[in-house]
Amino acid sequence: MDKLVIKGLKFHGLHGVFEQEKIIGNIFEVDLCFILSLQKAAETDDISETIDYAKARSMVEEIMKSNSMNLIETISLKIGEKLSTEFDIDSLEVKVRKLNPPMEGETEYSEVTMQWPR
Repeated sequence: MDKLVIKGLKFHGLHGVFEQEKIIGNIFEVDLCFILSLQKAAETDDISETIDYAKARSMVEEIMKSNSMNLIETISLKIGEKLSTEFDIDSLEVKVRKLNPPMEGETEYSEVTMQWPR
């Protein structure tokens, strides 16, 4: 199987456990790794035979801009469920990072990785 990766999608979102996160928000990054056959897309040069990056990003953005969620685990689950039903893939890995999470001490990010099928 082949792999198509979309890395570092960035969004501002009002997600988090603390009230301030729901008001001010934070920056989130999302990585997507699709496992599927890319043979037909390569042979035909037809975007309908592969993952449309813009469509995938738009679907992730819709979730990131939706109602506030407490956990990046929930965000990852919603993204994975949506993408895995929309695209014809063998498997999918979704990583969601919250940059500068609100905790004592300097922390670059917190990250959750989930995989489909589940």
